Amino acid sequence: MSEWQLAETFRSTSGDVRWGSLGQPGQDPVVLLHGTPFSSYIWRAVARSLARRHQVFVWDMPGYGLSEMSVGQDVSLAAQGKVFTELLAHWGLEEPLVVAHDFGGAVSLRAHLLHGARYRALALVDPVALAPWGTSFFRLVGEHSEVFEQLPPALHHALVREYVGSASSPGLHPAVLDRLVLPWLGDPGQAAFYRQIAQADQLHTDEVQDRYGEIGIPTLVCWGQDDTWIPVAKGHELVARIPSARLQPIAGAGHLVQEDAPAELTAVLIDFLQNPRQRPATR
Repeated sequence: MSEWQLAETFRSTSGDVRWGSLGQPGQDPVVLLHGTPFSSYIWRAVARSLARRHQVFVWDMPGYGLSEMSVGQDVSLAAQGKVFTELLAHWGLEEPLVVAHDFGGAVSLRAHLLHGARYRALALVDPVALAPWGTSFFRLVGEHSEVFEQLPPALHHALVREYVGSASSPGLHPAVLDRLVLPWLGDPGQAAFYRQIAQADQLHTDEVQDRYGEIGIPTLVCWGQDDTWIPVAKGHELVARIPSARLQPIAGAGHLVQEDAPAELTAVLIDFLQNPRQRPATR
């Protein structure tokens, strides 16, 4: 835990949010959003690289990582979009650069389209954005979350470990896998794991996906070519819906591009964030 700490706390409408920043205050701001079932920890290498030229804001969504996990907590996409908007106001960021992965992609899109959050540019990494989404396992757990919550701890540990590991194409380092699984163990982690899946309703992306044509900011869509959670075909479909978007496939990477190809992803993001309008959109 000591290698990645979020020192600040913000009281949001969905509970306490742990957050932190890297880089010098006043530098061009970048906000990183994680997905499910992960946390800001997956951004550690990218965040440290971007912090050489940016002030980088990282946060764990309510119900994830180091942030609050509680019974009855609203951790849905709808709630997270509101929390992100609250955080931007708390940080005083009017038009930051935003980079969002997986579920965080939907959060950033909802905040922009429904809550008026303004970004200078948006980079989406294997985002949850278009129906249908969710692996067969994800849907099964969502339909029977109350049953899965009652698994013995050892079986729950094995299930979460296998599920998280499947997000990587070449496979995760055992220590990284341990760190990603850790927040979901014990009390309140085990219940929180199934809670966030149970609340992951596709209606929250259905609500905005027909509005992607309204996005006028520079948009980069990165996608691991070996992603088995959300196939790269969804990336092509997404850039076809966003007028300013271009697709950047990442070879040899699965869904967790940050772990599978951190150097390649960081290089692409640095290039894009330095000059989002440098190259015309291509598909």
